[in-house]
Amino acid sequence: MPADAFVPAGFVPPTALVTDEFRLEPLGPEHNSADHAAWTSSIEHIRSTPGYPDGDWPPRDGMTLDENLADLRRHAEDFARHKGFTFTVLSPADGDVIGCVYLYPTASEDWDVTVQSWVRADKAALDAALADAVARWLVSDWPWERVDRCGR
Repeated sequence: MPADAFVPAGFVPPTALVTDEFRLEPLGPEHNSADHAAWTSSIEHIRSTPGYPDGDWPPRDGMTLDENLADLRRHAEDFARHKGFTFTVLSPADGDVIGCVYLYPTASEDWDVTVQSWVRADKAALDAALADAVARWLVSDWPWERVDRCGR
């Protein structure tokens, strides 16, 4: 893989991870309202989740639905261009957004990818299960060997 490539040429990224507790699909504009409601209901919880040490996200003052939509469009464009991969975490029971997973390049030469995830405060019991399921998925279905799990 070229040094500046995030994934190998021709790599087809997985678009789903399904467990009994949640399912992942690429995050996109269609998730705007539910995504916005999920993270705005859990700002302090997300900020205390491993992987969010800088305290910049989510913004304490929130953002408008239009600003959130622009953010989701950016994530969808990154996915389409293989520059980063963001997944919404959905409840298998009702399809509601309960969290997010981000797979992005890292500036560190020690890692191939940084993975961050969060769940809503009312779904905090799923945090470790989500992080562990994603870790197994990265080993089985993704091309990276050195994964920064942000202290998990």
